[in-house]
Amino acid sequence: MTLGDAIAKKRIVICVGPGGVGKTSVAAAIAMQAARLGRRTLVCTIDPAKRLASSLGLPRLDHEERRVPSDKVAPLGRPARGELFAMMLDQQRAMDEFVARRVQSPEKLRAILENRIYRSIAGSLAGAQEYAAMAKLHALDEEGRYDLIVLDTPPTSNALDFLDAPRKITEAVDSPAIQWFIRPYMSAGRFSLKLVSFGGAFVLKRIARFVGSEFIEDMAGFLVMFNDVIGGFGARAEAVASLLREPKVTFVLVGTPEPLAIDEALFFYQRLREQSMPFGAFVLNRVHASLGPAPPADEVVIRLTLRPELKGFSADDVARASQTLRRTYRNFEALAAANQHEIARLAAACGPEHLYVQVPFCERDVYDLDGLSWLCRHLFAETPPPPPLAVGASAPA
Repeated sequence: MTLGDAIAKKRIVICVGPGGVGKTSVAAAIAMQAARLGRRTLVCTIDPAKRLASSLGLPRLDHEERRVPSDKVAPLGRPARGELFAMMLDQQRAMDEFVARRVQSPEKLRAILENRIYRSIAGSLAGAQEYAAMAKLHALDEEGRYDLIVLDTPPTSNALDFLDAPRKITEAVDSPAIQWFIRPYMSAGRFSLKLVSFGGAFVLKRIARFVGSEFIEDMAGFLVMFNDVIGGFGARAEAVASLLREPKVTFVLVGTPEPLAIDEALFFYQRLREQSMPFGAFVLNRVHASLGPAPPADEVVIRLTLRPELKGFSADDVARASQTLRRTYRNFEALAAANQHEIARLAAACGPEHLYVQVPFCERDVYDLDGLSWLCRHLFAETPPPPPLAVGASAPA
C-alpha cells in the first residue's frame, strides 16, 4: 500500500504531529498530489510562514480560500486534472464565523463581535486555536464544496492538547461558575450584587476593587448575550468528535526519526487508538539513508589525487583528507543506522499493518514549487528525483 492508496477514498486528511517536523509541507504536498489526480482540493494550514504561500505560487495566504494557479499545480509537461485551493486559518475569524452561525439577530451579533471582552478571549482562550481549526473543518465538510480537505493542525508538544481541545473549551464556557455569575443578570436584566449570595457578593466586591464594578457589569452582560452561543460549543464539539471518527476521515502522523520525536509519535498514536480515530499512515521526514559500503582507503586516496582542486597538495595532505572523509562517512552511516533503528522501534510498537513513508533528508527547507514537487514524488512512491539544490549551489556537469 502507498500513501496514495491510503487517502484515495478519503474526504478529509488531518496531518498531526509536533511543530518543526515538516507537517505543513506534507499537508501541502498531499493536497497538490490530489489536485493533480483530478480532485477539487483545499489545504487549510495554521502556519503563518510565507514559504507555503510561495511554494504554492500565491502572493499571500489568509483566511480566504485562494485558488492556486493551474500551472503551479500541474506536473511538468502535463495539465492539472483538478483544482487546488489554500487558506491560512485565522483563529479570530474562525470564531467570529462560528458565533455568526449561532446568533440570528444582526444587532446582537454586532454587539457580541464588537464587545471588548469577546475580542480578548476569542483569541486567547486555552484550546481556542485547536477548537477553531476543528470548527472550520466541520463547516467546510458540511458545505461539500471540495472532494478533499487537508488540514494542517496546530503544532503541539502534547497530543492531549489537540484531541481534548473541544472538551476543554466547552467546559470553560459552559462551567457552573459562569452560569452562577450570569444568573442574577438573567433574572433582573442587570447585574446586582444584592441578587448574589452573601459569600458571592463578598468575593465580587473584592474583585470589583481591582477591576471596577463597570467591568463586572460588562462581563455579566456579555455572558448573557453570549449565552445563546455557549450551547453551540458543546453541540459543535460533539459533532466534531463524531466527524473525526467517520470512515471518510484519516489521520497522517508526521514526525522525524529521532528518539524524542518517535516517543511523541508513539504517544500520539496511542491517543488516536484510544479515541477510535481512523489512522492512515506515518510520514517520517529527514531520514538519512545509508550510502552503502565505503570504498577502500586506497581508492579514496586515488580519487582525491585525481581531483583538479587538490592538484599540488602533498601525499600527506591527501592522506589526511582521505581519513577525514572516511571518518565523516562512518558518522553518517551511524546516523543512518540510528534513524532506521528508531523507525523500526516505531513499527514494532504500532504494527506492520501500517504504512511508514520515509522522506530523505534534504539540505534545505521546502519553500518553492520545485521542493514541493520533490516532496510529492517521495511521499507517493514515484521514482525519487535528486534532491533540490541548496541555495547558491550549482548543478553537476
